[in-house]
Amino acid sequence: MRILDRYLLGLFLKIFVVCVFGVPLVFIVIDLTDNLDDYLRDGTAKVDILLYYFYQFPYQALLAFPIAALLGAVFSIATLARNFEITAAKASGVSLYRLTAPMLVAAFLLSLVALGLSEVIPITNRKAGDARGGEARFGAMRSSFVYRGVEGRVYKIDRLDTELGVITDVGVDRRGTGYEYPTYNITAETARWDSAASRWVLEDGRLRYLPEDDRTLTFRFSELWQQEFTEKPHELLARPKDQEEMQYAELGEFIEAIERSGGKASKLEVQRAMRLAFPFACFIIVLFGIPLANSTRRGGTPASIGIALMTTILLLLLARISEAMGVGGVIPPVTAAWLPNVVFLGVGLWLMATTRT
Repeated sequence: MRILDRYLLGLFLKIFVVCVFGVPLVFIVIDLTDNLDDYLRDGTAKVDILLYYFYQFPYQALLAFPIAALLGAVFSIATLARNFEITAAKASGVSLYRLTAPMLVAAFLLSLVALGLSEVIPITNRKAGDARGGEARFGAMRSSFVYRGVEGRVYKIDRLDTELGVITDVGVDRRGTGYEYPTYNITAETARWDSAASRWVLEDGRLRYLPEDDRTLTFRFSELWQQEFTEKPHELLARPKDQEEMQYAELGEFIEAIERSGGKASKLEVQRAMRLAFPFACFIIVLFGIPLANSTRRGGTPASIGIALMTTILLLLLARISEAMGVGGVIPPVTAAWLPNVVFLGVGLWLMATTRT
């Protein structure tokens, strides 16, 4: 790596790191200021408040990735221009493409980091919710509650004893369509946890299949177990996962369950596709910002800030419009998630091709 490459990378990464850590801290301070009265009124422990914002930090940092990368690229180019280093590089035979290549490679690698971070965030979001009081703090027993499982299953439980591994009066419902994925309902007087097989065994109950609206098949059983009913006793004590707390594969299973039951999951499909599309906005927005910053490099810091703000507003506006079109069924969910990236990539490539190198 050349000295010039290391110098440019240093400028870019320094600004990127400051923004990635600084922007979330600003949001955290604002949120803490707005909710401090609620924390004091509810008697929330200081350690829980700290844990909540600690686990919220990765999510806020991921949101800051594209704007941080854009600011890093724009201000790096502006710094080089202010010191006449771009002119010196061109005089030495180094084109703008070669000069900014390390920055583009770094932006692509940061996109991969953001992609990995998007799979960690559902876990930290759940921990943040638990720290703020979202985790139901029961003892070894819980009574009269409903628990939502995967693949559209809903458990209605009258009494759960986790120490004995016993459920009293349990019902399992799932909505479906047709004979391959029918609606069914299970009611049982008791269910016991089989630790050896890691599953619940329902006892003395009734199973009702509803493959069609006018057709019902009913069976009585002394023992029955479902392959999917494997939630451990202590897991049934916890609150079910929200959509923001599901990883990519879990969200896909949830979407399939909704579609099999005859429901529409367009919004969830768009959100799942955005789990892949959003991280790569980090690379694309840098590719878009470099030629803009180069074309207005004489404007100094105000021009750099203006470029960053304008680009961010355009990206957010296009993303909102595209998301609404995907949710409304105007365009496919995957297209809705990737459309802003494709548009900015196309414009960025055109700007790079037409800029003076």
